[in-house]
Amino acid sequence: MESLALPLLQSPQFARACTAAGIGLQRGGHDDAAGPVLRWQVQSRRLPGLGRVTLCSRGPVARAPGALKAWLDDPQAFPRGPLLLNADGLGAAELRAAGFWPLVTPATVALLPLGDPDRMRAAMHQKWRNRLNAAERQGVTLRRQPLHPDHWLLAAEQAQSRARRYRTLPPALSAVYAHANPGQALVWEAYHGGKCVAAIAVLRHGKMATWQMGVSRPEGRRCNAMNAALWGAMRWLARAGHGCLDLGILNSEDAPGLTRFKLGSGARAHRLGGTWLRSATLAPLARRLPLLLAK
Repeated sequence: MESLALPLLQSPQFARACTAAGIGLQRGGHDDAAGPVLRWQVQSRRLPGLGRVTLCSRGPVARAPGALKAWLDDPQAFPRGPLLLNADGLGAAELRAAGFWPLVTPATVALLPLGDPDRMRAAMHQKWRNRLNAAERQGVTLRRQPLHPDHWLLAAEQAQSRARRYRTLPPALSAVYAHANPGQALVWEAYHGGKCVAAIAVLRHGKMATWQMGVSRPEGRRCNAMNAALWGAMRWLARAGHGCLDLGILNSEDAPGLTRFKLGSGARAHRLGGTWLRSATLAPLARRLPLLLAK
């Protein structure tokens, strides 16, 4: 298992899925005698007004902060042309000094620590734990299976994302991920009264795993099936050696209920570093940008 805790978009499993889907991706990093020191992977896209841009999302990932600083200070580390960096672990002052221009304020994700079941349950908010208890009393049961391309959850997630107007990885790419990484894309289905009332899909990648999608039918919402499904996934993933489940972006303005659900599970809010652009044209200006404007 990779010794660095790599987010989904920086993982070798995601790289395999991109390769299988015909999506170009470049990887880099370096090791020492103790193991991996730094890992990064980037994609190239053509954006209006910028032309071809290299995108590094949730990376690079380093064993120690000094490796990130060394990466910023090395001009050979950056791909040629404009670079969009969705950084984690890099401060505004460091990025500005390296010639990066701030574009988007930092997002916040929910990271759920995995481990001992008693500790995980104790970390839940009381209302969340009460709903889980209610689901267990009502006899909600779970089934775990590999994600396959014709599972109903994929179509349901696509319809749900359109209706609620949120963006995530295309469900079709999750199916490709499952094919490219056997056993690393799993579904937990929740049943009540003999019917499947909810399901979640989790993508596994080294020390981490990511909640990729979840859909609850009306009966599932009435019997708190999503609480039961997530709890089942938490216990299984912990036993399998995963230390953290990434529950995705927190959006308290547009999805306050989902935000409460994620944080109620025991997850902690983790603020990312924002989105930054480095280009030859903007770099000199970025270095002179007042720090208050770069946060």
